[in-house]
Amino acid sequence: MKKHSARVAPLSACNSPVLTLTKVEGEDRTRENVVGTTDAQSAVAGGAESGTNRRRLHCCIRVTTVQVRKALWGVAMVMCVCSSWAGSTQLAKLTFKQFDAPFTLTWFATSWNCLFFPLYYIGHLCKSPERQTPRQRFRECCRFFGDDGLTPKVFFTKVAPFGLLWILTNYLYLQALRKINTTDVSALFCCNKAFVFLLSWIVLRDRFMGVRIVAAILAIAGIVMMTYADGFHSHSVIGIALVVASASMSALYKVLFKMVLGSAKFGEAALFLSIVGSANFVFISFVPVILYFTRVEYIGSLEDIPWAYLCGVAALLFAFNILVNFGIAITYPTLISLGIVLSVPVNAMVDLYTCEIHFNTVRLIAVFIICLGFLMLLLPEDWDQCIIQLSTKLRKRDEPAEGSGEAGATTGLNWRGRGRTSMSTFAH
Repeated sequence: MKKHSARVAPLSACNSPVLTLTKVEGEDRTRENVVGTTDAQSAVAGGAESGTNRRRLHCCIRVTTVQVRKALWGVAMVMCVCSSWAGSTQLAKLTFKQFDAPFTLTWFATSWNCLFFPLYYIGHLCKSPERQTPRQRFRECCRFFGDDGLTPKVFFTKVAPFGLLWILTNYLYLQALRKINTTDVSALFCCNKAFVFLLSWIVLRDRFMGVRIVAAILAIAGIVMMTYADGFHSHSVIGIALVVASASMSALYKVLFKMVLGSAKFGEAALFLSIVGSANFVFISFVPVILYFTRVEYIGSLEDIPWAYLCGVAALLFAFNILVNFGIAITYPTLISLGIVLSVPVNAMVDLYTCEIHFNTVRLIAVFIICLGFLMLLLPEDWDQCIIQLSTKLRKRDEPAEGSGEAGATTGLNWRGRGRTSMSTFAH
């Protein structure tokens, strides 16, 4: 069971080939069936060919059905990711009009991460044929941290630093929302994917890709143009610096997680996020208290706290993290990332109708090139080979039309040859 378990990295949904082993094994079985049938064709009459064709058609329909189902789930996932991310951003902006306490909001929303492992365990009871007690499941997931499990040393060296990065990422993002509009914040935060590539290239020695270097350059150019769009005012410059720092913390979180902990199964990721939320609640609770008594984030009374807004922001961020970290079980990771970049035009439409933004030419170009760079970073490593193979297939598809005017007997031989070729291509 462990061999076929998908592995994910929290906040890094695009690096995990979920269900790849299962799919490859299915393709191997199909390949064996097709190759065996092809060998049998040399000794059996034409009746076997029709059976093989039916079998091929059945396999094609089955594979296509799986792909269509994943694509439909992907469309739903894109809409959910986009709405949860844009909704949390807009609602946080509204919250600060009544409750100007970004760190308290960060602490409150992060504490909701405690629910990850309980929700995962409920799913485990509903889906897994081998049901375990909560303690058994907890101990098995703790093996992710090493043979000794979750020890105090492991907590302070491998968990606590990521908890601090998580809090810094969210706190800086919320601080930026107090300075600039949601469109600029959501667009600039998309630069975190470019920062991930640069850090991975430097620290993890990932493969060099020219298209991703271009995407990183576009992201940096977009940041500069976004700063220029407002004329280098103090509030806009500070806001842009805050959101760029938030994107940098997010990128550092992902790269360090990959370097220190590697990848995690779904249960391990849920346990890790629950530990981060629990540690935030236990060890960071004194910070909002200090901010209250120093009147940095002062609250008149409990009745003045907009609990509906606070819970709404926390719930939307919690839903967003669930979709990003665990949505790859039912759809393609690229579609989940696409939902993040689509939140930019959604926020722009909301800002346009609320009259909080002026879309000049420089701002529009900056948003466009940042989103373009984000989309370029979603290209697979072998994207150029895929384009070459696609063009080759399209060229071969046009070639049979040129030989369609040959004689009847010759045409029949050629079509049989093509039938074998296409079957061999399907097998490979």
